[in-house]
Amino acid sequence: MAEQGVPLHVETLYDLLDIHEREKEVFNRRLNAMEREGQVMRNRKNAFCIAEKLHLIPGVVQGHPDGFGFLIPDNGGDDLFLSPREMAQVLHGDRVMVRQSGFDRKGRPEGKIVEVLERRTNKLVGRLIREQGVTLVAAEDKRVNQDILVPPGQDMKAKAGQVVVVELIEQPSAYAKPIGKVVEILGNYADSGMEIEIALRKHQLPHEFNSAAVKQAETYPRLVQTEDYKGRIDLRDLPLITIDGETARDFDDAVYCEPVQYGQTKAWRLIVAIADVAHYVKPGHPLDKEALLRATSVYFPRRVIPMLPEKISNGLCSLNPGVDRLCMVCDAVVDQRGEILAYQFYQGVMHSAQRFTYDTVWEILSNTRGPEAVRFAEFNEQLNHLYQLYKILFAAREKRGAIDFETTETQIISNELGKILRIEPRLRNDAHRLIEECMLTANVCAADFIDKNKHLSLYRVHG
Repeated sequence: MAEQGVPLHVETLYDLLDIHEREKEVFNRRLNAMEREGQVMRNRKNAFCIAEKLHLIPGVVQGHPDGFGFLIPDNGGDDLFLSPREMAQVLHGDRVMVRQSGFDRKGRPEGKIVEVLERRTNKLVGRLIREQGVTLVAAEDKRVNQDILVPPGQDMKAKAGQVVVVELIEQPSAYAKPIGKVVEILGNYADSGMEIEIALRKHQLPHEFNSAAVKQAETYPRLVQTEDYKGRIDLRDLPLITIDGETARDFDDAVYCEPVQYGQTKAWRLIVAIADVAHYVKPGHPLDKEALLRATSVYFPRRVIPMLPEKISNGLCSLNPGVDRLCMVCDAVVDQRGEILAYQFYQGVMHSAQRFTYDTVWEILSNTRGPEAVRFAEFNEQLNHLYQLYKILFAAREKRGAIDFETTETQIISNELGKILRIEPRLRNDAHRLIEECMLTANVCAADFIDKNKHLSLYRVHG
């Protein structure tokens, strides 16, 4: 039996653990994964050691603009201070193995990097600098303190001061700067939209769809096909409407409300329909993988980085007015006290009757004889039904002590060239709150449905 904590070569591990020839590949993969995770490490003789026995701490490097940094341990323990000397051999975000080497002058635990487990920076965005015949790139991310050295002929003939993307050829070490080659010239700092281009690359946001996802999106027709209606409830005769912000480009949800008699009770029927993305994005398919990579759409001033290609996000999965769309529907009955009496979920097909903005709806509700109310006279009754239900739902939420997240959002005002002029508070009105209450009602129904059917799910609970 091997002594605990003694370094062992992989061949010895095969013997000790009785690993057969056919199992060696799987075993090696597991061992490499453990090495990446910092559970084991190789010494200079290529033997494996248990990191814990060597008092080594795995974690992620967090850089500081002043040149020093910290190790954020994987186990959630205290951060370790990393001196500029230690930081010279790594970049912000790298995973490393550190040994505590004492305390710095401020009494903070200080670490010494023993092993780099994973290099996480392969590309950087920054400004090209030329000094005494040497070409460097100063990273936009100030947590990356080292300049990237660009060898002759590797600068794509970029001009000094231009913003470029540099790909690392050699990672930093205790004895040398990182070396890279310019792979993209973004332009000059003053160029329109440059701050967005920098942000995309600085935060490594995926902003280009891979060819497989684009190819799959292109296979879909521009309009919903008749065969897609099979097995769905037809709601095209109901005047569902969308209510969104002025600058919204895609419309995810639509609503409809009418008074109904539920047995002996006067109540409201609320329909909330959302675009049926699952019809087009199937698990494991290229579009699904790309959506998982992004997790959400990212909104910049004057530009959106969508979670799905535009043909899907702004087309088939956007409830645009005047076209048929596939949808998932929450069809609920709510009484005069705001209690949900009944609900059902089903797949449907709808035809949005009108695209409204929050401001227009609020103007109609505030002034029932105003120009907007006259212009949209056919929708006034339905908007008033929605507003009456909103008041009931909001009162019920207040009565049960629900948290009201009334925060002030901001909007960025840009000129025609995309340069930011000012940042203003985005004024909320009851039209915003009306849609929120409709969505909350649908969410409550969904949570109840999942709970009753004993299906595992994530919930956000406010104690």
